[in-house]
Amino acid sequence: MNTIAPDWLWVFFVVSVLVALFIDFVVLRKQGAHAVSVKEALNWSLVWIALSFAFNGLFWWAVAQDHGTAVANVKATEFLTGYLIEKSLAVDNIFVFLMIFTYFAVPPAYQKRVLMIGIIGAIVLRTVMILLGSWLVAQFHWLLYVFGAFLLVTGIKMWWASGQEPNLDDNPALKLLRRLMPVSKNFDGEKFFTMENGKRIATPLLLVVALVGVIDVIFAVDSIPAIFAITTDPFIVLTSNIFAILGLRAMYFLLAAMAAKFHLLSYGLAVILVFIGSKMLLIDVVKIPVFASLGVVATILAITMVLSVRTAPKLPDRKTS
Repeated sequence: MNTIAPDWLWVFFVVSVLVALFIDFVVLRKQGAHAVSVKEALNWSLVWIALSFAFNGLFWWAVAQDHGTAVANVKATEFLTGYLIEKSLAVDNIFVFLMIFTYFAVPPAYQKRVLMIGIIGAIVLRTVMILLGSWLVAQFHWLLYVFGAFLLVTGIKMWWASGQEPNLDDNPALKLLRRLMPVSKNFDGEKFFTMENGKRIATPLLLVVALVGVIDVIFAVDSIPAIFAITTDPFIVLTSNIFAILGLRAMYFLLAAMAAKFHLLSYGLAVILVFIGSKMLLIDVVKIPVFASLGVVATILAITMVLSVRTAPKLPDRKTS
């Protein structure tokens, strides 16, 4: 693979991800099923962000040793831009998870396990897609135009769909899953299967996991082409993606408590996708510096966040079970 990262950094990255998953999924799982507080979610979100920046610092140092600080600055900025884009798109992903959990009335204490499985699935899926995509882009340059057109259309569709209330009743994946498996009406703890009338049937939690898996695929198809507009280096594409995903579980519980405050975020993400798609379509005509791309993405997000907070509608308090 055509990458600037040294071999030892690949090994360090893999080990770091495995250790992070062990801490997040094995050690924290011993806490049992409990509702994650906003404070706990905020602390863990800050930890994941700090780890991502620390890794980028190590990446900068490794590249600087072999290629000089000028190249290291560009590559580290590519990682940061990719990380910011993927983190932003992950926020939209989180709002879809929130919709699914609300629709199925999943108790907060059970949501952790679903998110754990979803994150592992997303990491495996994106690793395969990124490595395959990097090879395809290296072999067929014209695929960048296909990715660009796809992102442009996706951004336009996201803009028009923003502000509309999604309806899971019309979701074809949900209808198919309900036809394929009998599902109980009630949860049975964190179990995916339960006994009902002497038969072993699925619980709603299994249906939720299956839907989260479908969402993982959809968002991977949307988000992975976006970072190829920033860089085609498979190491940067992969690491920025994975580090953005690692903190997804903590970020979910943090944003779930303040979802209404970011009601304009989908508009900002739509503009970002249109910008990135246009950048890919013009890749052989206009070379937009990576620093400029980072500035545009950061500015769009900042404006969207500020406007969301200032114009957030006051919603009635929801009843919690």
